Amino acid sequence: MSTAHEVAERLHGCGVVAVVRASDGSQLVRVAEALAAGGIDAVEVTFTVPNAVECIQELVRALGDRVVVGAGTVLDAATARHAILAGARFVVSPILDEELVRLCRRYSVFVAPGAFTPTEVVRAWSAGADAVKVFPADVGGPRYLKALRGPLPQVRLFPTGGVTPQTVGDFLAAGAWCLGAGSALVSPQAIASRDWGEIERRAREFRTAVEVFRSARPST
Repeated sequence: MSTAHEVAERLHGCGVVAVVRASDGSQLVRVAEALAAGGIDAVEVTFTVPNAVECIQELVRALGDRVVVGAGTVLDAATARHAILAGARFVVSPILDEELVRLCRRYSVFVAPGAFTPTEVVRAWSAGADAVKVFPADVGGPRYLKALRGPLPQVRLFPTGGVTPQTVGDFLAAGAWCLGAGSALVSPQAIASRDWGEIERRAREFRTAVEVFRSARPST
């Protein structure tokens, strides 16, 4: 099993985590394969997906280390434990629940609780977060993230919301450690129509945007 540190390196290396929401989880292996083919090998299965635990188990079993699989929209420690037992290697929440963070730390599972204000961000970091999900990031955009980053340079900021291939560079320049991308990367329509080529194309766009930024700013 990977440690939180190893997963952190994997997420940061990829630069983008695909946040997958779907009304039917039966095709998530194909979704993850398309994402990986496009260069995005970090997949967050949200607990809004029906039978999310079983979906996580299936992804881990089918893809192994090709994709790092995590759980999202996790609201409490009990749900986090189910996700971890299913094989999730990282846990993301839209909120801060200290008990959830403690449980993930206990099992050396990467955890990114949600926060928005400076006070919330510091509380999450002080609670032991490996990164702090800035959510909803589209409310303030890269300018808000840059403002947060100024007094809090030690915090790994993980914005989710409003991340597109066009805004990737702006968020990274503002100090994002990693990015969470939802429907702009994996649209429910593409899943419903089983358009794996479209998902791969979008993944490649996101991955290219990260690489273009990093090639211009090698120190980031």
